[in-house]
Amino acid sequence: MTPLMSGETGIVIGLLVPLLVGLLTPFLAVRSLWRDAAGPLGAVVTFVAALQVAGAVLAGETPRLHLLEFAEGLSFEFAVTPLGALFGLVASGLWIAAGLFSVGYMRGNHEKHQTRFAAFYAVAVHAALAIAWSGNLLVLFVFYEILTFSTFPLVTHKESKAARDAGRLYMSILVGTSVVLLLPAVIYLWVKTGTLDFVPGGILAGHVTPAALPWLLACFAFGIGKAALMPFHRWLPAAMVAPTPVSALLHAVAVVKAGVFTMLTVVVYVFGIDFLADNGGSDWLVWLASFTILASSFVAISKDDLKARLAYSTISQLSYIVLGAAIATSVAAQGAALHIVMHAAGKITLFFCAGAIYVRAHLTKISELDGQGREMPLVFIAFFLGALSIIGIPPLGGSWSKFYLMLGAMERDLLIVLFVLVLSSLLNIYYLLEPVQRAFFRAKVKQVGVASHPLTVIPPVATAILSVLLFFYVDLINGLAELVAG
Repeated sequence: MTPLMSGETGIVIGLLVPLLVGLLTPFLAVRSLWRDAAGPLGAVVTFVAALQVAGAVLAGETPRLHLLEFAEGLSFEFAVTPLGALFGLVASGLWIAAGLFSVGYMRGNHEKHQTRFAAFYAVAVHAALAIAWSGNLLVLFVFYEILTFSTFPLVTHKESKAARDAGRLYMSILVGTSVVLLLPAVIYLWVKTGTLDFVPGGILAGHVTPAALPWLLACFAFGIGKAALMPFHRWLPAAMVAPTPVSALLHAVAVVKAGVFTMLTVVVYVFGIDFLADNGGSDWLVWLASFTILASSFVAISKDDLKARLAYSTISQLSYIVLGAAIATSVAAQGAALHIVMHAAGKITLFFCAGAIYVRAHLTKISELDGQGREMPLVFIAFFLGALSIIGIPPLGGSWSKFYLMLGAMERDLLIVLFVLVLSSLLNIYYLLEPVQRAFFRAKVKQVGVASHPLTVIPPVATAILSVLLFFYVDLINGLAELVAG
């Protein structure tokens, strides 16, 4: 089949469209329908462009867009890796559902400043795609920071004291870690290797001693605050004060996915899987990621607030991806790449459902959900399917990524990691299925009479179906994941 556009043209369109949507949204506010339609329509165009870019990568090409060259080996260039193509599909594809849900949520909940919200939402997606398609660490770092600053107005959208406090914590941790740890690590790489380009197999072999390897990896692991490794995780549950569409953006479309994408990119294309495995430089990260997986799961169990519980669930699931990178085998890297997709589809479903419940019934506590399944059956069925995918139960997509991560742990004889993954899944069952059990199998406690906005119901149903389809059609994305693993 002849592609609609070249990979290079796809990069241009995919980067420009969300940026233009963000810039034009304030001018479209004279008609709320125009403003609300701009995001979903721009998302569809962007997703088509991302499909063309991914198709070019699968065909063996490396789509490039060269803009500036500052010095030999240091340029401002987009060059799409297989992992970048995968993340680009996630960010652009889920923007379609998130754009529709945002309209339903903001209108159904009568939120203020809807124009500002829509504009910064689109700019955040633009930054996420630029991160996905970056050709080197310089470009990635620049747009990593742009993503932080463009999402700050979204986190503080409600303009309450709690929102301002959350915004300060958000900025202090994300900007602080990137400036104090990530930026020096990038500069050190440039000094040692003379390049910041992403290269299959990595660029560090022969340039960094085995003794320095764990310290350099620590600068990246903790400097990439968006990956929410403990102890730099508190910004994520604090940011749940924002409207639910922002939570979906943070957890599935852009922010935390940009964090774990950056971590996996650094391991695969900068350090090199084989180089890390041969020198044991990532062994310590295996144990930190395992600790974060279990500790955040136990915290999630203690939370009665639905969004807070989902936030700690995200912290746990992000560390699955970091764990896959730290195990440093091809199979584990493949599982980590797949988990970016599978977790995004499952978790955006759960947050959509949380938002739909709030719009319909203004309920935020899990203990208040008793009997609500009869009022909102589609919403809670979607929640059930999204939860099963996060848990990793077939026939849901999340079972594939967890399967590959377990294979990677067995390949390295890390039986304790296998135990961590199994225990984590059992904890997931406990804290993710409780809302469903309460909704369908307990007597109703609170009466609700407000009609649901259809755009708060259709998106979670669609993404729940996507989580099922990803199980049966995993080959459509596994080709890119296999290329990531080499």
